[in-house]
Order: sequence, then structure tokens, then C-alpha cells
Amino acid sequence: MHEKPGMPTTDILIIGAGIAGASLAYELAPFARVTLLERESQPGYHTTGRSAAMFSPTDGNRVIQALTAASRAFYQAHAGGLAAQPVLTPRGELITAREDQLAALDAYAAALQVPGLERLDRQQVLDKLPILRPDVAAALYDAGTMDLDVAAVHQGYLEGFRARGGALVIDAGVTAIAADAAPWQVETAAGRFEAAVLVDAAGAWADELAAMAGIAPLGLVPRRRTMLVMETATPIDPAWPAVFDVGEEFLFKPESGHLQGSPADQTPMAPCDVQPDELDIATAVDRIERATTLQVRRVRHKWAGLRTFAADRTPVVGPDPNPGFFWFAGQGGYGIQTAPAMARAGASLLIEGVLPDDLLDLGLRPGDLTPARLRSGAPLPKS
Repeated sequence: MHEKPGMPTTDILIIGAGIAGASLAYELAPFARVTLLERESQPGYHTTGRSAAMFSPTDGNRVIQALTAASRAFYQAHAGGLAAQPVLTPRGELITAREDQLAALDAYAAALQVPGLERLDRQQVLDKLPILRPDVAAALYDAGTMDLDVAAVHQGYLEGFRARGGALVIDAGVTAIAADAAPWQVETAAGRFEAAVLVDAAGAWADELAAMAGIAPLGLVPRRRTMLVMETATPIDPAWPAVFDVGEEFLFKPESGHLQGSPADQTPMAPCDVQPDELDIATAVDRIERATTLQVRRVRHKWAGLRTFAADRTPVVGPDPNPGFFWFAGQGGYGIQTAPAMARAGASLLIEGVLPDDLLDLGLRPGDLTPARLRSGAPLPKS
């Protein structure tokens, strides 16, 4: 299933075969010889495989919302034809607020660029989701939030990349990079590779990889997000919408007859094979029980993933001043839902040096994604 390249020389070497690296590799493969390296035996083992599996247009800042909007059509078309079945399933989402959070809800709504949002009063919220407690005061409802089949999308990108002639190499953790070499010379557990362009799609390890290449880090911070699947005393209706507290204290949604939830934690961590913290698990259960009439009988499954952020919570896509090094990192918790647009943006910047027209039409500016914004010393742009 996974090819070993006959010759380790390539035009573009992408480090990291999660959703970021896989989608970019797919977009670049028609234009260059591309090799995709993955440190694990299974691509997507870390953050991609631990996603909450949501397509939420209300998530993130202005840039994230634009990238999400630009990715919808691709996902609606069976992931651009890469998946045999639909990858989006209607879910809907309530962004809830208590009385003391109404000002925060108003500010949240004002920052959104999402059409079709409904503002619901207390009774309308309870009519839509009766298991919420009456101390909910209002909510925004987004009918456009969907469940997303992450595995089908990720595998579709990898298979599409190989069909376009790309080479995927697993068990290829990077051990050294010759920082003063041209082309780049990268030593890995699977052998040595050379490339004119080195793409850093290493997720939580992006700054560490850059340092190996002699590139100044950008201050990217991996943050732990804990997830759990709970069995409750009350049956879970699979048609319930997802719920996100505007104060970022919890989130939950139906999942295979049970309830998937999180305390919405964002604990800074060193890059690692992150595991859930028991206090975070208990916090999630407590917060969800306080917000609903549900009683959690037991936690059936728990896990954690790392969401890696730049200081302004905006992805980093673009060339470093050091020739031949390209950043494709900092997707935070939005890498899955923005992957199609981000991959097209990355490929266009690498091949042509400009953003695609449709992304510019959605309000993206050339400086929004560039790594230079994080090194300029000037205040970061408001997003």
C-alpha cells in the first residue's frame, strides 16, 4: 500500500502525512515530483486521527471562517470525488449562553461571517434541545454545521496523491537535516532524501523540525484537547445538534448512540503522543451534567489530541525567508474542516506565489497566512 521511492531525490519533500501534509501533497502532485514522509507507521496517528470530526462554519477567526467556507463545496462533492460516499452528514450546532454570558454571545455573533445564523431565545433553545437546563438564556443556531468523515477524507487524499504519482514513505521519522545544503538533505529512519523544497507540515513538531533545518521557530504552541464518549442514563437522540458553550467551557454531540464531549481544554504541551488527563475527564463530565439533565453512567472511551496554534490563532502557510523552506502549520483545531482550501492556498503559493482568486474574493489577504507576520515585531493583525 505504501510505496518506497526508488530514488530519494524529489522536487518537494513534505514532512508530515496528517491531513495537512496529505492534502497539500495531493494538490502539488500534478506539478512536481512530491515525496510525503510520515514518522509513524500510520499517517494521521496524532492530531488528524483524534479529531472531533466536525465541519463547523462558526469556528475560529475571520481567516478560519473564510477557509472553511471555501472548503464546503469540495466536501459536498464527496471530497472532490476522492470518497465513495458522502463525507458530510447534517448535524446543526447550538452556541449556548447563560444570562451572564449574553454579552459574550453578542460579541461572538458580531465576529461571525456566517450566513443563515438564527438567534434563539430560551424557549426556542429548549424546544430544539430539551435536555439543556433552563439556565440557558439564548443561543445561536447554525444549521450548516456537519459531522465530517475524517478517515474517508484523509485516506482519499492519500490515495489520490499516490494515483497522481506521489510517493508516501512511512516509518520515516526525521533524524537530521543538513541546514547548509542545497538541495535539502534529510536523514530519516527510512533513509536519506534530497529535495529542492522542504515543506514543514509536522503539526505539533513544526517548530522542532524547523530548528533542525536551521530555521528560526515561529513560536507555535501545541495545546491538548481532551475528548470522551459517555454512556448516559437518558437515551441519546442521534438527531440532536452539537452544543458549544460560548464561554468555551464544554462541547458535546451525539456519537453512535452515546454522547461525545470535551471540557474544551487548551493546555499548552510539548509535542508528544498526548494522553487524556483524568482531571480534564472529570471536568468534562461535571460541566456537561451541570448544563444538561443528563446523568453520565460511565466513560466508554477517552483520548486527547494536540491542536497547534500560532500566536494569532491563524495558520502559517508560505515561504520562509530561508530559500526552499515552506511552512504549512499552525492549523489549530481547524485543520480538517479547512484542509481543501488550505491545500489549494499552499499549492498556489508554492507554485505561483499568490493566493487563489476565490480565497481573495472571500476576504483573505496576502499577509494573513505568511510566516513573516510572526517575525516582523509589529502587532499581529486582528482576525
